[in-house]
Amino acid sequence: MPTRWIPYVKVLVHFVCLLPFLKLLQQFQSGAMGLMADPVHWITLFTGYWTLFLLLTSLAVTPVRRLHPKLANLIRLRRMLGLYAFFYATLHLATYVFLFSGYDLATVIAGVRAGHPGIVVDEWKRIWPTILDDIQKRRFIQVGFLAWVLLLLLALTSPAFIMRAMGGKAWRRLHTMVYIAAIAGCIHYWWLVKTGVRTPLPFTLVLTVLLLARIVWSALKRRRAPVPLPSRPVAAG
Repeated sequence: MPTRWIPYVKVLVHFVCLLPFLKLLQQFQSGAMGLMADPVHWITLFTGYWTLFLLLTSLAVTPVRRLHPKLANLIRLRRMLGLYAFFYATLHLATYVFLFSGYDLATVIAGVRAGHPGIVVDEWKRIWPTILDDIQKRRFIQVGFLAWVLLLLLALTSPAFIMRAMGGKAWRRLHTMVYIAAIAGCIHYWWLVKTGVRTPLPFTLVLTVLLLARIVWSALKRRRAPVPLPSRPVAAG
């Protein structure tokens, strides 16, 4: 892919990545969510699906670009895809906090408009014991929250100036944790759905292939690395 195409490709990728969010807005504004049997469940699955889809797409960039030198510029899209994955992961978490846990968002908005901003904290204090109890009891929430925290850490350290401050080696070591986040995300999905539901399987298979590709590439890289020659002892003079 020629370098001159990159700005146009980025615009296209931005548009495609925003389409699911635009669909959410459209469903809300049209009132279609009100016709759903369980709109909160639908939003939860929808945002979770796109989180995993974009996260695995970002992980696929590196092995795909290795297939041919002309695909090398794809690496410039990986950060963008990862940040969009974090964006949908945050929407996924927000769905739980503001819609599922009992946070009265309508009351909070009305209170803020009436000049009582403290209601934001008061409402949070009210639901915090419920959230804490859920975290302690439900393992799918534990592993899902772990995945979000890892994605948050990776998003905060994604800018180039932070990479320079950390040093390339330390930065790359930290960002391999994206695989842990992806594994945790797939486990979260399996534990979230009912027994017998196989919708997480495609994501799990894709992640398995990506992990195997990374292992194979690392093994080939070590094999191709030149073996250092043994140093000769210096004769005593």
